Amino acid sequence: MQNLNDILKQYILQAVQELYSVSLETVELQQTKKEFVGDVTLVVFPLLRHIKGNPVQIGEQIGEYLKQKIAHLVTDFNVIKGFLNLVIADSYYINFLDQIKENKHFGLAAPNSKEAILVEYSSPNTNKPLHLGHIRNNLLGYSVAEILKAAGHKVYKTQIINDRGIHICKSMVAWQRFGNGETPESTGLKGDKLVGNYYVAFDKAYKSEIQELVADGKSKEEAEKQAPIFVAAQEMLRQWEAATPEVLNLWKQMNGWVYDGFEVTYKNLGVDFDSYYYESNTYLLGKDIVERGLQQGVFFKKEDGSVWCDLTADGLDEKLVLRADGTSVYITQDMGTATQRVKDYPDVKGMVYTVGNEQDYHFKVLFLILKKLGYDWASHLYHLSYGMVDLPSGKMKSREGTVVDADDLITEMEQTAKEISQELGKLDGYTEAQKEALYHTIGLGALKYYILKVDPKKRILFDPKESIDFQGNTGPFVQYTYARIQSILRKYAEIATPAVAMPDTLHEKEKVLLKSITLFPSVVQDAADSYSPAVIANYVYDLVKDFNSFYQNVSILGEEEASKRFFRVILSRKIGEIIAESFKMLGIQVPERM
Repeated sequence: MQNLNDILKQYILQAVQELYSVSLETVELQQTKKEFVGDVTLVVFPLLRHIKGNPVQIGEQIGEYLKQKIAHLVTDFNVIKGFLNLVIADSYYINFLDQIKENKHFGLAAPNSKEAILVEYSSPNTNKPLHLGHIRNNLLGYSVAEILKAAGHKVYKTQIINDRGIHICKSMVAWQRFGNGETPESTGLKGDKLVGNYYVAFDKAYKSEIQELVADGKSKEEAEKQAPIFVAAQEMLRQWEAATPEVLNLWKQMNGWVYDGFEVTYKNLGVDFDSYYYESNTYLLGKDIVERGLQQGVFFKKEDGSVWCDLTADGLDEKLVLRADGTSVYITQDMGTATQRVKDYPDVKGMVYTVGNEQDYHFKVLFLILKKLGYDWASHLYHLSYGMVDLPSGKMKSREGTVVDADDLITEMEQTAKEISQELGKLDGYTEAQKEALYHTIGLGALKYYILKVDPKKRILFDPKESIDFQGNTGPFVQYTYARIQSILRKYAEIATPAVAMPDTLHEKEKVLLKSITLFPSVVQDAADSYSPAVIANYVYDLVKDFNSFYQNVSILGEEEASKRFFRVILSRKIGEIIAESFKMLGIQVPERM
């Protein structure tokens, strides 16, 4: 079925040609605002660049033309200032639903019909468990990957794990000193939590040693460098780089504990990956690229032997890409990892990096350098930058152990869902296992929706209690509406008559819903183009609000006229399918009963 806007544009361009002898490429259409009569609005103002005259008069003339030429589609119009509001025939929307009613994946593009994109998210350090900040990162990256899939892209989900460096050695040294051979098995702790405890223990011991040295007359700066536990961590890093067997074995053992712990969290959070990259494998990559860049004249060498890229002409500064001693910096390995990924996935045409906004400058520099080096894929790199997540209690710090642990938060969300569900008392007839599964679905849905409904660039103040409210712009409100629709469908199946003809006219509430449904394909595309799950979340919330208004004002199963009853059930089913597809893109499950 041809898109409504495409049909209208075709006839409006024809009208402009016939009425004013002007040929235009395109015109601007938008949804009519709710306070005006109409369904689709033509913005007349841009036409004044090509047509001399009064915008109201031009709107009237185009409106009359459409009413005569496509009376079966445009039944009426009105002009408010420079906006021509068109009233679309009920028959268009009735036919539209008739044509899409059996298409369960309406609005989604054909799978793998567009170029491949690699999406990187999570990318944790192996010295601590995942926390609230990681949750936003994981939910955003996973959701953007799912949205890109829905828009037809082939998608690879990946992460780079920061598994080397001084921060990892701090946990290792602390475990050696204070651990007494503790393991996840002997303590009953998840491996990532156990290792995280030693990162905190290192910091505590380090601060204590600094105080002692300062008391002995050292300056704070001297004390920070000379504290024995810090010196030991630096020595351990040197031994790791020299591949000392016992240090490598301890590193592998402790990282292994962390990976096992991460896997549990990812499973609970409902995210997954197609591949993993490890910094210990990639930190030497990129040196050959620096060599190539020197030959191309993209980089230059300073007197001390360090290599730089001059970005001052691009409004940035000079960027170090290789130290004087020949060791790489972060940007060196990021260049190496990007080129390695293109080798590993030759069909990839773009990459999305899900990383907090404190790295905005880093990615601006990285993408610019890769372009200067002549990689054609470098113009399709995107930094999915996002703001921090705060709690009402304030900012989080890993070193001090004041972080909101991801596992604890998921458990807390399930507990809150349990308390609220029990207060509402709607779970009669559920087994304990069904109840627990539902608390997980509601709790996780609340968490994900609360985070994803906000534009990624904005900072979030996360309030667990508010996120689980069954009213308002929340995950449980949308889930509850989906469950309500499934209940209607079950009841209809019991009284179902064979399929009947569609009705001739629409109730205004039905028309509002059908207009929203027609927008779904373009909403999916907009969300993919802007890498923003918030576009999907806000669309589905508006759809659900409109459905609830319809449900409260229009009889569905109680409607006596068979054609109208059938139509309303089909309409409800379609809304349910769109809710389910939208929530799938957000990584949220929908319950059949609630």
